[in-house]
Amino acid sequence: MTNDIRSAVFDLGRAFEAFKDANDQRLREIERRGSADPMTEMKVNRLNGEITRAIAAADAAKRRVEQIETAMHRSPAHGGNAEWQEAELFMLERKGRIDTDLGLDGYRQYKSALRAYLRKNNAGSGVDEIKALSVGSDPDGGFTVTPDMSGRIAALVRETSPMRQVANVITIGTDALEGIHDLNEATSGWVGETETRPETAAPKIGEYRIPVHEQYAEPRATQKLLDDSLFNVEDWLAGKIAERLARMENEAFVSGNGVKKPRGFLTYAAGAPTAGSFSVIEQVLSGGAGAFADENPGDALISLVYTLKSAYRERAVFMMKRSTLAEVRKLKDGNDNYIWQPDFQMKQGGTLLGFNVIEAEDMPGIGAGSLSIAFGDFSAGYQIVDRQGIRILRDSFTAKPYVKFYTTKRVGGDVVNFDAIKLMKFAEA
Repeated sequence: MTNDIRSAVFDLGRAFEAFKDANDQRLREIERRGSADPMTEMKVNRLNGEITRAIAAADAAKRRVEQIETAMHRSPAHGGNAEWQEAELFMLERKGRIDTDLGLDGYRQYKSALRAYLRKNNAGSGVDEIKALSVGSDPDGGFTVTPDMSGRIAALVRETSPMRQVANVITIGTDALEGIHDLNEATSGWVGETETRPETAAPKIGEYRIPVHEQYAEPRATQKLLDDSLFNVEDWLAGKIAERLARMENEAFVSGNGVKKPRGFLTYAAGAPTAGSFSVIEQVLSGGAGAFADENPGDALISLVYTLKSAYRERAVFMMKRSTLAEVRKLKDGNDNYIWQPDFQMKQGGTLLGFNVIEAEDMPGIGAGSLSIAFGDFSAGYQIVDRQGIRILRDSFTAKPYVKFYTTKRVGGDVVNFDAIKLMKFAEA
């Protein structure tokens, strides 16, 4: 596995060097003739794709090593081929979510009982077993909250939603999160020794409120399919539902309108936040109509970085679509250095001007007037609110011969600090 990482890092370095040579040739052709040879453009784009694949391969190899090391660390015995196989089996079955309380045997018992529940409405399961597997389940198999399924779906959501990697996430017990906006300063002044001290103004505060909204899914399956199926119904349902919920909330965190869904950071008006007008996000122009400027195109990205206050730059990241990142990789600074660099610590996206890049496919591609690049401290700027985990209602009565799995999740999200996020608009100055 270590050799896989070493090979992936080598491939990434090789691909980046080849990309730089090809892109340098493209830039020389543009400088001499005003445009690049189509074959050169094709070569640059192909090598750009190789860099993306090499980053993904390196990241995947690193995750595999970390998962196996975690499994071995938590295994009751260490060393020996048998223990390695058991740890790897445990990791694969749990998809990276290893429960130290259950252990391998306990997990297998749980998995068998949950499959029996999904197929046959608790038939063959003892009362003690159901108590161990669910919360609030009645004897007829009505509402059930299966902790392992909820945890697995939540894990898949985190892996596929880049906003959850960088934003602040909190779980609440009510239907909304409320907080304070501290926007003003206390006033003060200078006085002489014997002069009077007039009253000074106290700072004012405001508040924000983020309600939670409900996502749902209701897949159906016939009872015969559940009884006779050869595949794992639990994993199939968890994967399909998680994929859909992840796409829905990820899109809303970026561009949702706030109506029955979270509000995205791209939906706010342009402007510099002030105490009197705080709910705006500052935009920096790229210098070209639906493109970067023809001359010194990287300067706009430098301006974007330094539009953000220094207090937020320490944890700031770039966020953009993969196709946008492909264009950014071609840019150089005034000293002929590439402003994007691969991250050999295998953090996907690499670094741009020294800051990590988060690939977010819900960001718009480059176009006229598009807001295609975001930069900021999203942990300070954007708040995600989870009300609860996944809830599943197994209904085998209202749609016979189908069994309905009614699944809900409640989540909210909104910008709380408009000073911590900046956007690039692809338009001319």
